[in-house]
Amino acid sequence: MCCNAQNAAARLIYHMRSADHITDALVTLHWLRVHQRIDYKVAVMTYKVVHGIAPRYLGPLALVADLPGRRTLHSASTSRLLVPPVKMSIVGSRAFNVAGPRIWNLLPEEITSVQSLSTFRLHIKTFLFGKSYPDVIL
Repeated sequence: MCCNAQNAAARLIYHMRSADHITDALVTLHWLRVHQRIDYKVAVMTYKVVHGIAPRYLGPLALVADLPGRRTLHSASTSRLLVPPVKMSIVGSRAFNVAGPRIWNLLPEEITSVQSLSTFRLHIKTFLFGKSYPDVIL
């Protein structure tokens, strides 16, 4: 349903008919699809939590390397986060403490290891844009 609003906005900007394909307009506007936009927002908030610049009410997220017994494993040197188990698969998987680590762990290490928030935003948007529109050359 929310994709329809995004498509309608792009059609309004480019004076398109409802029968026209919308993908080229979204690419020209450099807009992420709605689901990737949600992933972008969650990933940025997760970055802020991991680097200690987020509001405290979001709470800490557990790094895999911080788990007991993980010190000698190869995964101890990664920036991967622990995804807690959920009881209610639909509602529970949308909670920030589950969705944040899940999305974070799907990102390449070269994106999660950047030190600046502005650089992270640039890289994550480029990564998600490439997933949204795989046929487009950036």
